[in-house]
Amino acid sequence: MKIGVIGGGQLARMLALAGLPWAHEFTFLDPAADACAGPLGRLLIADYDDERALLELAAQTDVVTFDFENVPARSLEVLAGRVPVYPGARALAAAQDRLHEKALFGELGMATAEFVAVDDGTALSAAIAELGLPAVLKTRRLGYDGKGQWLLRTAAEVEVAARELGDTPALLECLVPFEREVSLIAARGRDGAVVFYPLSENTHCNGILHTTVCRADDPLQGAAEAQVGRLLETLDYVGVLAVEFFQHRGELLANEFAPRVHNSGHWTIEGAETSQFENHLRAILGLPLGSTRPRGHYAMVNLIGAVPEPARMLAIPGTHLHHYGKTARPGRKVGHITVACAAPGVLPPELLAL
Repeated sequence: MKIGVIGGGQLARMLALAGLPWAHEFTFLDPAADACAGPLGRLLIADYDDERALLELAAQTDVVTFDFENVPARSLEVLAGRVPVYPGARALAAAQDRLHEKALFGELGMATAEFVAVDDGTALSAAIAELGLPAVLKTRRLGYDGKGQWLLRTAAEVEVAARELGDTPALLECLVPFEREVSLIAARGRDGAVVFYPLSENTHCNGILHTTVCRADDPLQGAAEAQVGRLLETLDYVGVLAVEFFQHRGELLANEFAPRVHNSGHWTIEGAETSQFENHLRAILGLPLGSTRPRGHYAMVNLIGAVPEPARMLAIPGTHLHHYGKTARPGRKVGHITVACAAPGVLPPELLAL
């Protein structure tokens, strides 16, 4: 099969690595000439909304997917009449706007942190009067890895955020004193079949995911599956999807969802019977979904900014290095490590010291 991917980053790269053993061919559409997925297929260098490039992508492929949610929903609509596209534009559009996302969660009975829509920086004071401080200000669109977010505790921080926000629509959310952050990754096939991975427990650093631990037999697994199952059904979703939750007072608060393979699922490459990347391909190609059973106690550590000396990492038993081939840069995800742990959540101390 010929598979098109809008986006050529590390997620597209890992999708291709999962599909190449099956003799699938990949074409990536990305504006960057050095997109790290490029060496694994054909690279169309163009903007994501370039209609000429989109039509070329449709003509060369049997099915199209995407590797991040900032792809214009209109681009999927251009493609949809010419080639199957999974997930669909509806799911993508819902995930791109935090206000629409929160409204969808509410319709599905998924609890969230309290929030107020903020039309622009001048409306921030009224929103704070309603919710109080501390709070988190988030742009409605285009925020990821901590971008487009401000933690507000003082009047001085509010003043800076209002100035930087300008006329950009946003949301103000209560700062939740959560016990932990978790995510649930699921895959839904064309036939409606659904599989769930074990909950992942996530730790962030400067707004960027740093470590993920697979939590098999987590007591909140069933509650998370019920919520994510409703979301998948409502969106008539096809592919892999991740929902991030806060655990607050023993309950789950939905934070956001990603209509794609997800950073917190990278442990599945070595740690599950079927990786999230393989199951995404199975789903969009109409193939039976694979088992999500973990192969043991697994975790993942993101490599941010630069990749340490490989010999140091690979000397740690049970460690697998995934280098994305990206140029080192502060705050940039340039690779990750998966590691087999002796017990749930017990990462080798040598790994945490890297």
